[in-house]
This record gives sequence, structure tokens and C-alpha cells, in this order.
Amino acid sequence: MPGFFDAVNNSPPVKKKVHTVCISGQNVVVTLERKLEVIKHGEEAYHWISPTEFASKPPPSRQGVVYRTLERKDPGYVFHKGDPHWPIGIEQGGYTWQIKSE
Repeated sequence: MPGFFDAVNNSPPVKKKVHTVCISGQNVVVTLERKLEVIKHGEEAYHWISPTEFASKPPPSRQGVVYRTLERKDPGYVFHKGDPHWPIGIEQGGYTWQIKSE
């Protein structure tokens, strides 16, 4: 195989893989681990802290969240074997669904 080893030795060097992510329309070079983390959570879950650094967004506030709870009221629902998904009638001292907010 004449010339094979000469071709291998004279071939251009292999480029190192560059990992980039796009946060809010700006591309930045990161490590492979950081890119996999961004892919896992999604690019929209990150924001810029400084011109060269980004971090995950804080979790949304839970203020104003509405919950339904069962409370005793007159009149209210009576449940079959205590199952709130199976009402059997309305009587005094039964339960009703009330909306509570935090």
C-alpha cells in the first residue's frame, strides 16, 4: 500500500467538537454535560444572569393557587363508603366541595 501512510500522516487535524446552546436567541459554547442538561430541561427553562453566564429560571410562585377541599356543611353530599367520587344523596351534616386559595 504505497502512499497510504503518507496520506494518513499528511491529513488535516481532526477538529474538536464544539457544543453550543441557544438561550434567549444568543448562542454560547458550553461543555457536553451542560448541553445535555439544557436539552433535558429545555432552552426556555434558562435565562441570562450576566452577559457570559446563564442559569435555570426560578420555579413559578405558588401564590394564588386554588385548591378544592371537602368541608362539612348543611345540607351536603353523603358518600357511599366514604368515597368522595360516589355521592349517594344530600342530607344534613354532609360534605361539600369548597374552593380555598393560598
